Amino acid sequence: MYTCWIIYNGSLTHDKFRDQAILIQEAAERQNIQAVIKKNYEVMMDLDSTIEIRPDFVVFLDKDILLAKYIKNAGIPVFNDPDVIETCDNKAKQYLELANAGIPMPKTIIAPKVYPSFTIVLSGYYEKVLEQIQLPMIIKEGHGSFGMKVYLIENEDDFYSKVQELQGVDYVFQQFISTSRGRDIRVNIVGEKIVAAMYRFSETDFRANITNGGVAENIELNDAQKELSLRAAKAVGAEFAGVDLLFGENEQPLVCEVNAAAHIRNIYNVTGINVADAMITYILGKIK
Repeated sequence: MYTCWIIYNGSLTHDKFRDQAILIQEAAERQNIQAVIKKNYEVMMDLDSTIEIRPDFVVFLDKDILLAKYIKNAGIPVFNDPDVIETCDNKAKQYLELANAGIPMPKTIIAPKVYPSFTIVLSGYYEKVLEQIQLPMIIKEGHGSFGMKVYLIENEDDFYSKVQELQGVDYVFQQFISTSRGRDIRVNIVGEKIVAAMYRFSETDFRANITNGGVAENIELNDAQKELSLRAAKAVGAEFAGVDLLFGENEQPLVCEVNAAAHIRNIYNVTGINVADAMITYILGKIK
């Protein structure tokens, strides 16, 4: 019998994080795998010792990248790989990889590092950003989930206020795709195969995330949406991915972002497809 750990962040008290782990655990048990859910702090990163009771693999649902690397260094397969988690966790880093692979996405400028207590406001840099990405625009922090830390900037006062606020933080300036306001597509991919997809929309927010009040329904992807989703997941090296697509001009898809630890409860509720089953089947194929 195979054994696995399913790791999530124990400091996050919202039920949806443990619920994600339970979905994976149940899928593993359906395939006769002994699955143990662990909070990230329940695995001690003691660099003077080794992991004595070793699982055959780990499904890593957290962004504790140091822990993921610690487990990988112990020779235990980790899904997704820590390097993938790290790339996707920082949207600026992710967009570098997507652009390098020629993935269609909104025009994006990565903000330079500006240390707190200093400023480049009088350098002329921000005027160039405003010229190249006109208002309204999106400012998106490097680290954030569920549509959080994403800001719709509609005037120059808000623009300059936000860039001053974000000194010392990784973030990007991004074109606002007005044709996709309040709507997007989530595509769940496992091992270079599309498993499930849903259309999300909101009448009250420029973001379509269900966490922010959006609703979702089933969708049949067209060929362009399928191809781009698979290319985006491959560009960041993700074996498991939740790819978010926007609707560009003439409904042509654009990649909004790739999630390396996409939650799967909502897409299960909408489509009836349990992505966890596909994840476990894929892992078994890899480790065998």
